[in-house]
Amino acid sequence: MQMRPKTVNRDLPPRMLRRTRTLKSGKVWESFYYNGKDASGRRVEIALGPDLNEAKRKWAELECRSAPVETGLMRFVFDRYLREILPTKAPKTQADYRGSIDMLRKVFDDVPVDAISPQHIAIYRDKRSQKAAVRANREISVFSTLWNMAREWGYTEKENPAKGVRKNKETPRSYYAASDVWSAVYAQAPEELQDAMDINYLTGQRPADVLKMRVSDIRDGALEVTQNKTSKKLRILLEVAGVPTELGNVIERIKRRPRKVAGLSLIATPAGSALNRWTLRTRFDEARSTAAGLAEAAGHLELASRIREFQFRDIRPKAASETDLDHASQLLGHSKQEITRKVYRRVGETVKPTK
Repeated sequence: MQMRPKTVNRDLPPRMLRRTRTLKSGKVWESFYYNGKDASGRRVEIALGPDLNEAKRKWAELECRSAPVETGLMRFVFDRYLREILPTKAPKTQADYRGSIDMLRKVFDDVPVDAISPQHIAIYRDKRSQKAAVRANREISVFSTLWNMAREWGYTEKENPAKGVRKNKETPRSYYAASDVWSAVYAQAPEELQDAMDINYLTGQRPADVLKMRVSDIRDGALEVTQNKTSKKLRILLEVAGVPTELGNVIERIKRRPRKVAGLSLIATPAGSALNRWTLRTRFDEARSTAAGLAEAAGHLELASRIREFQFRDIRPKAASETDLDHASQLLGHSKQEITRKVYRRVGETVKPTK
């Protein structure tokens, strides 16, 4: 039996309906439904949702048909990931992913998902590598993540085309903040920067995790940490066998210090204001610049040069380099020692000579 031609919603597939309603705010609400039947044969409208692309895909499932070609473009994967998954990530991760997706869209936005092959990923890598080799690796990793979600959502059944594609070679940062560099910068640091440097070194955590530490995170003789990037939980001891650890001493020093306002953050100015990433960077840059200038004025040009290379992010690798590998891996929250060894250990192993 041939179906009657549609007189409304002609842009929609057969048996797909559009429902709209004007809200009190003046905005128009729109959603889509499937004009189907229940087990007894009575007419029933099955909700397909407000997203037209997803509604067409659900319609195809109910009709036992292949999804329309236009619903399988990568741009819909990008859009859905940005809408549903990205908001659940940490702010820094969101910014990084958005940047990668913006670049990927320029090439893959209007490409059918099933048309993408490993060769296309390799071509993308080579083109991007002419300007940003390391960034290209990050973008391919983001593409791989999105593809895995596309498979979960039913956009494709194909193997991930990014799997097995060679990445550009990366050389991890190798700078090591030796004791003379550390002491020079530390001597010029205000007390809140000294606190941040000490706690960063003694806990081995990322700068963002150090800045969010609060007095309320101290429980049962330990500083409790939940890492932003991995959600890994750690309890870093403030005393062992009744004897305070160096971290415990630093935290007691901070707690004893009088402040105009008693804040909750461990890293705070004398006025009680918590340091954020920008104030931390400003204070560190100023201390480093002063330390380098003093070293240069004293004729220590090589030391001045090394001081200028020092970045706050080098403190975490310094912590990993100055304890044994097993302890360093646990402290940094790594599931594999290889990550600690390859990326964060910046001094060679200490060994005895032959004789």
